[in-house]
Amino acid sequence: MRCIALANQKGGVGKTTSTANLGACLALLGKKVLVIDLDPQANLSIHLGVNIYENNRSVYHLISGSCKPDEVISKTEIENLHIIPSNIDLAGAEIELVGIVGREIILKENLGNILERYDYVLIDCPPSLGLLTLNALTTANEIFIPLQTEFFALQGVSKLMETFEIVRKRLNHNLEISGIIPCMHAARTKLNQEVLEKIKNYFEDKVFKTIIRKNIKLSESPSYGKPIVTYEPASHGAEDYMALAKEVIARENRLGDTVTAPVDPSTQKVVPQQTDMHLEQCEQIEVNL
Repeated sequence: MRCIALANQKGGVGKTTSTANLGACLALLGKKVLVIDLDPQANLSIHLGVNIYENNRSVYHLISGSCKPDEVISKTEIENLHIIPSNIDLAGAEIELVGIVGREIILKENLGNILERYDYVLIDCPPSLGLLTLNALTTANEIFIPLQTEFFALQGVSKLMETFEIVRKRLNHNLEISGIIPCMHAARTKLNQEVLEKIKNYFEDKVFKTIIRKNIKLSESPSYGKPIVTYEPASHGAEDYMALAKEVIARENRLGDTVTAPVDPSTQKVVPQQTDMHLEQCEQIEVNL
Protein backbone atom coordinates (compact mmCIF):
# COMPACT_ATOMS: atom_id res chain seq x y z
CA MET A 1 0.00 0.00 0.00
CA ARG A 2 1.26 3.45 -0.93
CA CYS A 3 -0.18 6.39 0.99
CA ILE A 4 0.57 9.67 -0.79
CA ALA A 5 -0.22 13.22 0.34
CA LEU A 6 -0.59 15.76 -2.44
CA ALA A 7 0.62 18.94 -0.77
CA ASN A 8 1.47 22.51 -1.63
CA GLN A 9 0.64 25.51 0.53
CA LYS A 10 -0.01 27.55 -2.60
CA GLY A 11 -3.59 27.31 -3.81
CA GLY A 12 -4.66 26.71 -7.39
CA VAL A 13 -1.66 24.61 -8.38
CA GLY A 14 -3.52 21.41 -9.28
CA LYS A 15 -3.60 19.43 -6.01
CA THR A 16 -7.28 18.54 -6.18
CA THR A 17 -7.28 18.05 -9.95
CA SER A 18 -4.30 15.73 -9.65
CA THR A 19 -5.75 13.78 -6.71
CA ALA A 20 -9.08 13.18 -8.46
CA ASN A 21 -7.70 12.33 -11.88
CA LEU A 22 -4.65 10.37 -10.79
CA GLY A 23 -6.88 8.36 -8.45
CA ALA A 24 -9.39 7.69 -11.24
CA CYS A 25 -6.69 6.61 -13.69
CA LEU A 26 -5.03 4.30 -11.16
CA ALA A 27 -8.42 2.70 -10.52
CA LEU A 28 -9.01 2.20 -14.24
CA LEU A 29 -5.62 0.50 -14.41
CA GLY A 30 -6.87 -2.09 -11.93
CA LYS A 31 -5.61 -0.62 -8.65
CA LYS A 32 -7.78 -0.31 -5.55
CA VAL A 33 -7.72 3.39 -4.67
CA LEU A 34 -8.96 5.48 -1.76
CA VAL A 35 -8.88 9.27 -1.95
CA ILE A 36 -9.26 11.37 1.19
CA ASP A 37 -10.56 14.94 0.96
CA LEU A 38 -8.83 16.84 3.76
CA ASP A 39 -9.79 20.31 2.53
CA PRO A 40 -12.83 22.06 4.08
CA GLN A 41 -13.64 23.49 0.64
CA ALA A 42 -14.50 19.89 -0.37
CA ASN A 43 -13.48 20.43 -4.00
CA LEU A 44 -12.25 16.85 -4.36
CA SER A 45 -15.59 15.54 -3.12
CA ILE A 46 -17.48 17.74 -5.60
CA HIS A 47 -15.11 16.70 -8.38
CA LEU A 48 -15.97 13.02 -7.81
CA GLY A 49 -19.71 13.55 -7.66
CA VAL A 50 -20.37 13.69 -3.91
CA ASN A 51 -23.27 15.91 -2.85
CA ILE A 52 -21.55 17.66 0.04
CA TYR A 53 -24.79 19.30 1.20
CA GLU A 54 -26.66 16.02 1.62
CA ASN A 55 -23.72 13.92 2.76
CA ASN A 56 -23.99 13.61 6.56
CA ARG A 57 -20.80 11.67 7.17
CA SER A 58 -17.41 13.05 6.23
CA VAL A 59 -13.75 13.08 7.17
CA TYR A 60 -14.68 15.50 9.95
CA HIS A 61 -16.75 12.79 11.66
CA LEU A 62 -13.84 10.38 11.26
CA ILE A 63 -11.39 12.84 12.85
CA SER A 64 -13.79 13.66 15.66
CA GLY A 65 -14.23 9.97 16.39
CA SER A 66 -18.01 9.99 15.90
CA CYS A 67 -17.80 7.64 12.90
CA LYS A 68 -15.68 4.66 11.93
CA PRO A 69 -13.84 4.51 8.58
CA ASP A 70 -16.34 2.13 6.99
CA GLU A 71 -19.12 4.58 7.82
CA VAL A 72 -17.53 7.49 5.94
CA ILE A 73 -16.10 5.75 2.87
CA SER A 74 -18.21 6.26 -0.25
CA LYS A 75 -18.07 4.64 -3.68
CA THR A 76 -17.64 6.71 -6.84
CA GLU A 77 -18.82 6.05 -10.39
CA ILE A 78 -15.47 4.36 -11.09
CA GLU A 79 -15.06 0.82 -9.85
CA ASN A 80 -12.21 0.44 -7.33
CA LEU A 81 -12.19 4.18 -6.57
CA HIS A 82 -13.52 5.11 -3.12
CA ILE A 83 -13.55 8.45 -1.31
CA ILE A 84 -13.67 9.78 2.23
CA PRO A 85 -15.45 13.06 1.46
CA SER A 86 -15.26 16.42 3.16
CA ASN A 87 -17.64 19.29 3.83
CA ILE A 88 -17.63 22.67 5.56
CA ASP A 89 -17.76 21.01 9.01
CA LEU A 90 -14.05 20.31 8.62
CA ALA A 91 -13.32 24.04 8.87
CA GLY A 92 -13.68 23.88 12.64
CA ALA A 93 -11.57 20.77 13.11
CA GLU A 94 -8.25 22.55 13.64
CA ILE A 95 -9.69 24.66 16.46
CA GLU A 96 -11.37 21.65 18.07
CA LEU A 97 -8.16 19.60 17.96
CA VAL A 98 -5.91 22.22 19.55
CA GLY A 99 -6.30 20.90 23.08
CA ILE A 100 -6.15 17.20 22.18
CA VAL A 101 -3.01 15.21 22.99
CA GLY A 102 -1.61 13.56 19.85
CA ARG A 103 -3.62 15.86 17.57
CA GLU A 104 -0.96 15.52 14.82
CA ILE A 105 -1.71 11.81 14.34
CA ILE A 106 -5.43 11.63 15.03
CA LEU A 107 -6.31 10.97 11.37
CA LYS A 108 -3.85 8.08 11.21
CA GLU A 109 -5.12 6.58 14.45
CA ASN A 110 -8.79 6.86 13.49
CA LEU A 111 -8.20 5.31 10.06
CA GLY A 112 -6.76 2.23 11.75
CA ASN A 113 -6.03 -0.66 9.39
CA ILE A 114 -8.53 0.43 6.74
CA LEU A 115 -5.77 1.69 4.43
CA GLU A 116 -4.38 -1.81 4.02
CA ARG A 117 -7.37 -2.68 1.83
CA TYR A 118 -6.07 -0.40 -0.90
CA ASP A 119 -3.14 -0.29 -3.30
CA TYR A 120 -3.08 3.51 -3.26
CA VAL A 121 -4.35 6.09 -0.79
CA LEU A 122 -4.22 9.70 -2.03
CA ILE A 123 -4.76 12.56 0.42
CA ASP A 124 -5.78 15.96 -0.94
CA CYS A 125 -4.30 18.54 1.46
CA PRO A 126 -5.66 22.06 2.04
CA PRO A 127 -3.60 25.01 0.73
CA SER A 128 -1.91 25.63 4.08
CA LEU A 129 0.58 24.03 6.44
CA GLY A 130 -1.81 23.80 9.39
CA LEU A 131 -2.97 20.89 11.53
CA LEU A 132 -4.94 19.20 8.75
CA THR A 133 -1.92 19.08 6.46
CA LEU A 134 0.20 17.91 9.38
CA ASN A 135 -2.22 15.01 9.89
CA ALA A 136 -1.90 14.13 6.21
CA LEU A 137 1.91 14.10 6.46
CA THR A 138 1.89 11.84 9.52
CA THR A 139 -0.50 9.43 7.79
CA ALA A 140 1.29 9.29 4.42
CA ASN A 141 4.64 7.76 3.57
CA GLU A 142 5.11 9.82 0.42
CA ILE A 143 4.49 13.37 -0.78
CA PHE A 144 3.68 14.44 -4.33
CA ILE A 145 4.05 18.19 -4.91
CA PRO A 146 2.02 19.60 -7.83
CA LEU A 147 3.74 22.68 -9.24
CA GLN A 148 2.56 25.08 -11.91
CA THR A 149 5.21 25.83 -14.50
CA GLU A 150 4.69 29.54 -13.94
CA PHE A 151 6.58 32.42 -12.33
CA PHE A 152 5.30 31.98 -8.77
CA ALA A 153 5.40 28.17 -8.86
CA LEU A 154 8.07 27.75 -6.21
CA GLN A 155 7.00 30.54 -3.89
CA GLY A 156 6.73 29.00 -0.44
CA VAL A 157 8.30 25.66 -1.36
CA SER A 158 11.06 26.25 1.18
CA LYS A 159 8.42 26.46 3.94
CA LEU A 160 6.87 23.19 2.78
CA MET A 161 10.33 21.59 2.80
CA GLU A 162 10.95 22.90 6.31
CA THR A 163 7.64 21.40 7.50
CA PHE A 164 8.50 18.14 5.77
CA GLU A 165 11.88 17.98 7.56
CA ILE A 166 10.27 18.58 10.95
CA VAL A 167 7.55 15.97 10.38
CA ARG A 168 10.05 13.36 9.23
CA LYS A 169 12.40 14.03 12.12
CA ARG A 170 9.79 14.09 14.89
CA LEU A 171 6.64 12.29 13.73
CA ASN A 172 7.03 10.20 10.59
CA HIS A 173 10.51 8.88 9.81
CA ASN A 174 9.33 7.09 6.67
CA LEU A 175 8.05 10.21 4.92
CA GLU A 176 9.65 11.00 1.55
CA ILE A 177 9.10 13.54 -1.20
CA SER A 178 8.85 11.07 -4.06
CA GLY A 179 7.28 13.05 -6.90
CA ILE A 180 6.96 16.52 -8.40
CA ILE A 181 4.02 16.91 -10.80
CA PRO A 182 4.42 19.78 -13.31
CA CYS A 183 0.89 21.10 -13.92
CA MET A 184 -0.92 23.63 -16.11
CA HIS A 185 1.92 23.65 -18.59
CA ALA A 186 1.70 25.72 -21.76
CA ALA A 187 4.41 24.26 -23.98
CA ARG A 188 4.40 27.22 -26.37
CA THR A 189 5.18 29.72 -23.64
CA LYS A 190 8.87 30.48 -23.20
CA LEU A 191 8.45 31.32 -19.48
CA ASN A 192 6.71 27.99 -18.84
CA GLN A 193 9.58 26.15 -20.49
CA GLU A 194 12.18 28.08 -18.49
CA VAL A 195 10.41 27.42 -15.17
CA LEU A 196 10.04 23.73 -16.06
CA GLU A 197 13.78 23.51 -16.67
CA LYS A 198 14.50 25.15 -13.30
CA ILE A 199 12.19 22.68 -11.56
CA LYS A 200 13.96 19.76 -13.28
CA ASN A 201 17.41 21.14 -12.45
CA TYR A 202 16.72 21.37 -8.73
CA PHE A 203 14.40 18.43 -8.12
CA GLU A 204 16.12 16.20 -10.68
CA ASP A 205 14.71 12.66 -10.91
CA LYS A 206 11.85 13.44 -8.52
CA VAL A 207 10.13 15.32 -11.35
CA PHE A 208 7.72 13.13 -13.26
CA LYS A 209 8.41 12.86 -16.98
CA THR A 210 4.69 13.30 -17.59
CA ILE A 211 3.75 16.97 -17.88
CA ILE A 212 0.11 17.94 -17.26
CA ARG A 213 -0.80 20.37 -20.02
CA LYS A 214 -3.29 23.20 -19.73
CA ASN A 215 -6.62 21.85 -20.90
CA ILE A 216 -10.05 23.44 -20.74
CA LYS A 217 -11.71 20.04 -20.27
CA LEU A 218 -9.80 19.60 -17.00
CA SER A 219 -11.39 22.84 -15.77
CA GLU A 220 -14.86 21.81 -16.91
CA SER A 221 -15.00 18.27 -15.52
CA PRO A 222 -15.41 19.17 -11.78
CA SER A 223 -18.64 21.03 -12.50
CA TYR A 224 -20.07 17.76 -13.86
CA GLY A 225 -18.83 15.75 -10.87
CA LYS A 226 -16.64 13.58 -13.06
CA PRO A 227 -12.92 12.89 -13.43
CA ILE A 228 -11.49 13.75 -16.83
CA VAL A 229 -11.29 10.11 -17.97
CA THR A 230 -15.08 9.74 -17.84
CA TYR A 231 -15.99 13.33 -18.73
CA GLU A 232 -13.79 13.63 -21.83
CA PRO A 233 -11.64 10.50 -22.29
CA ALA A 234 -10.24 11.72 -25.62
CA SER A 235 -8.86 14.98 -24.18
CA HIS A 236 -5.25 15.93 -23.53
CA GLY A 237 -6.08 16.02 -19.82
CA ALA A 238 -7.21 12.38 -19.83
CA GLU A 239 -4.16 11.40 -21.86
CA ASP A 240 -1.77 13.19 -19.48
CA TYR A 241 -3.23 11.83 -16.23
CA MET A 242 -3.37 8.28 -17.59
CA ALA A 243 0.30 8.62 -18.56
CA LEU A 244 1.06 9.94 -15.07
CA ALA A 245 -0.74 7.00 -13.44
CA LYS A 246 1.29 4.55 -15.52
CA GLU A 247 4.49 6.36 -14.56
CA VAL A 248 3.56 6.27 -10.86
CA ILE A 249 3.05 2.52 -11.10
CA ALA A 250 6.28 2.06 -13.07
CA ARG A 251 8.26 3.90 -10.37
CA GLU A 252 7.19 1.48 -7.63
CA ASN A 253 10.17 -0.84 -7.93
CA ARG A 254 12.63 2.04 -7.94
CA LEU A 255 10.99 3.63 -4.90
CA GLY A 256 10.80 0.39 -2.97
CA ASP A 257 14.23 0.85 -1.43
CA THR A 258 13.86 4.55 -0.66
CA VAL A 259 10.43 4.96 0.90
CA THR A 260 11.43 3.08 4.03
CA ALA A 261 14.04 4.86 6.14
CA PRO A 262 17.16 2.90 7.22
CA VAL A 263 17.56 1.50 10.72
CA ASP A 264 20.68 1.87 12.88
CA PRO A 265 21.55 -1.75 13.83
CA SER A 266 23.15 -0.67 17.11
CA THR A 267 20.06 1.13 18.42
CA GLN A 268 17.30 -0.35 16.24
CA LYS A 269 16.05 3.20 15.70
CA VAL A 270 15.15 4.79 12.39
CA VAL A 271 17.88 7.03 11.03
CA PRO A 272 16.45 10.29 9.65
CA GLN A 273 17.67 10.91 6.11
CA GLN A 274 18.64 14.21 4.55
CA THR A 275 16.47 15.47 1.72
CA ASP A 276 18.03 15.71 -1.71
CA MET A 277 17.23 19.39 -1.65
CA HIS A 278 18.27 21.65 1.21
CA LEU A 279 16.11 24.53 2.39
CA GLU A 280 18.61 27.12 1.24
CA GLN A 281 18.44 25.67 -2.28
CA CYS A 282 14.64 26.02 -2.30
CA GLU A 283 14.93 29.61 -1.14
CA GLN A 284 17.46 30.28 -3.90
CA ILE A 285 15.07 28.90 -6.54
CA GLU A 286 12.39 31.30 -5.33
CA VAL A 287 14.84 34.19 -5.65
CA ASN A 288 15.91 33.10 -9.12
CA LEU A 289 12.33 32.85 -10.29
